[in-house]
Amino acid sequence: MTEAIGAILLAGGRGSRMGGIHKPLLEVGGTTLLDAALRAARAAGSDPVIVVGPHHDAYAGVTWVREDPPFTGPAAAIVAALPSLTAPWTLVLACDLTRASEVVRVLGAAPRGHDGVCLVDESGRRQWLAGLYRTAALHDAAAAIPDAGRDASVRALLGGLAITEVAASAAVAFDIDTWDDLNTARSAARESGGMEEES
Repeated sequence: MTEAIGAILLAGGRGSRMGGIHKPLLEVGGTTLLDAALRAARAAGSDPVIVVGPHHDAYAGVTWVREDPPFTGPAAAIVAALPSLTAPWTLVLACDLTRASEVVRVLGAAPRGHDGVCLVDESGRRQWLAGLYRTAALHDAAAAIPDAGRDASVRALLGGLAITEVAASAAVAFDIDTWDDLNTARSAARESGGMEEES
């Protein structure tokens, strides 16, 4: 990526379908999902890296913020992080993706629409939380959504953006929502020898 970017890493969900576990700290292939997302964002040159979620002292060099009140959704989380971002482009990445580095490579290589690019899974559904967006467009969207995005869908926040969709395989778009998903991801990591192939 030739232009400066910042990053918003979304790490504050309830993990309701997994009994309330903090999913970003789950390990796949010997690496936590949060570490994988951080590595991907940094490899892309993101500065700053904003993590939205409960603070963890073990992680240096990142800025922690929290949507107010907590657990009011990823739209609110994106809005909470935006005041810290001034780079022309912003990477938005969920911390439950198992192939974060590949997601970022795909986004970085894709042609961008006026407002950015996001993944589309094999069913044709936009993966808003795997996208690279023009920061000014995110600020405009945040200013237009009521209540700072609290309990709003991500589509309500980002659906008006002019973006390019980039198709992603099921493996690249795979995220962890259930224990079965985690078992699948760990099995795939064992077969490949790690969480994801490094470039």
